[in-house]
Amino acid sequence: MPHSAPAVVLDRITLIHPDGTPAVREISGTFGTGRTGLVGRNGSGKTTLLRLISGELAPTSGSVITSGRVELLPQRLTLDVDRRVADLLGVAPVVDAVRAVESGDVDPRHFDTIGDDWDAEARAVAALTAAGLPPGALDRRVGELSGGEAVLAALVGVRLRGAEIALLDEPTNNLDRDARERVGELVRGWRGALIVVSHDTTLLELMDDTAELYGGALDTFGGPYSEWRAWRDAEQAAARQAETTAAAALRRERRDRVETETKLARRAAMGAKAQREKRVPGIISGNRASAAQVSAGRARGEASERQAAAQAALDAAGRRVRDDDTVRIDLPDPGVAAGRRIATIGDGERSWVVQGPERVALVGPNGAGKTTLLEVLVRSAGINSSESGAAASIRPLSPPNRPEVRSYGTAAAHTDRVGYLSQRVDGLRDDAMVLESVREAAPGSTDVELRNRLARFLLRGDTVLRPVAALSGGERFRLTLARELLADPPPQLLVLDEPTNNLDLDTVDQLVEALAAYRGAVLVVSHDDGFLARLAPSLTLELRDGRLSEVPAVS
Repeated sequence: MPHSAPAVVLDRITLIHPDGTPAVREISGTFGTGRTGLVGRNGSGKTTLLRLISGELAPTSGSVITSGRVELLPQRLTLDVDRRVADLLGVAPVVDAVRAVESGDVDPRHFDTIGDDWDAEARAVAALTAAGLPPGALDRRVGELSGGEAVLAALVGVRLRGAEIALLDEPTNNLDRDARERVGELVRGWRGALIVVSHDTTLLELMDDTAELYGGALDTFGGPYSEWRAWRDAEQAAARQAETTAAAALRRERRDRVETETKLARRAAMGAKAQREKRVPGIISGNRASAAQVSAGRARGEASERQAAAQAALDAAGRRVRDDDTVRIDLPDPGVAAGRRIATIGDGERSWVVQGPERVALVGPNGAGKTTLLEVLVRSAGINSSESGAAASIRPLSPPNRPEVRSYGTAAAHTDRVGYLSQRVDGLRDDAMVLESVREAAPGSTDVELRNRLARFLLRGDTVLRPVAALSGGERFRLTLARELLADPPPQLLVLDEPTNNLDLDTVDQLVEALAAYRGAVLVVSHDDGFLARLAPSLTLELRDGRLSEVPAVS
């Protein structure tokens, strides 16, 4: 149970789409006045729930009660790039009025706008500076900010406007490590109720409570993500044991009932034989038969009740066990010998060789050129299939507001069997059927084999006959994942660019387990420290200002 007073109360809220399909149904629960991490599988309704709490959507039935003003920071910021950051923060009218007064304009309207808020600019500048934004950010246009800076500025605006309840939908998605740390600092010092939807386990560790939306129900646990996960795993282990015990008890009751029926049948046969042979007087035989029927009925009733009770216990135990429909990733063996050179990456001054079955992480701020370097590596695989391979070069992107970087990065694949999962989830033909799209990557497989592989990625039945263009975003991502990870012949090098951005936490677990068993080389770009720590890379390289350097592995 949550350990703080409720700031949001949901009473049997239901939202039905115009086509009649339910988005959420009969959801009840509460959110406390502290920080709550809202988790759940993709498609469970987390974003819809935030929009209902904020009032952006109205429930078809049920009610949402909030203890104050609510503000939602959506997952995809649609910001007016020509507006100033001061407008984004909501302080522009007051700041402009104060500046006008200070320049000698004593129009009474300025004083009405200012009220008692003479220090609005100072507070805004201090908040932006604390969030790590550069000096002068208040007067910059939103379009001049990086993606991470725009999110940080939007978060600062939510805080400055003082909403009693703030809702954040995936605030760290696509942010680099520095920006994620700054978001974490903002969250640590947050005042008021905060509900955060996120797959970022580092951010979820800062929460006071963890709420899960699962199976159409909302349950809240008093503690951060790691504590909730440990509790859930222990609870599920106990539930599975209880189900095993209940199943064994039901089997015993069924055997006992068969034995009871066998005994009763023998007694009835013996009684009938005695009556036929007239070994006892008729009146006594009749009384015995009547008593035997009563006894048999009682025995059958008791056996039936015991079996029904055992069945009910099994059903109750079974309801506690999750029947999760999760992605199951089982990577084939690519046949890479230990120590075989798979790729080389460098910065013109120093280079590193990626060998099988190494795990190499590439980190660095957004805009440093990580994705471009990966794309050069992947393109080289299509040109150089020999062991030596000629390095392709890339001029890294210049950091904002800095002189052009004049060094070069190099990347060369020493195999043509490279699987690449890009951030943009592209490379799919919209007019191709799902089954056809996977067949292109595994031409030697039968349709049955391909269907079985796709089923592991939750693409089943008629879905595999639909065109790619008709897939949802989640289905499209799973298809891309299946196509790259299950290619035939299997890739000897997997290149993954921010693979956890579009995955729920259960699928991330599956990916980590699959990569742990994979015998090829892995090169991954990620800002998700929790994911990298679990991947346990043997080498972590940072790309910054056009230079590559080794850094300690994330722990």
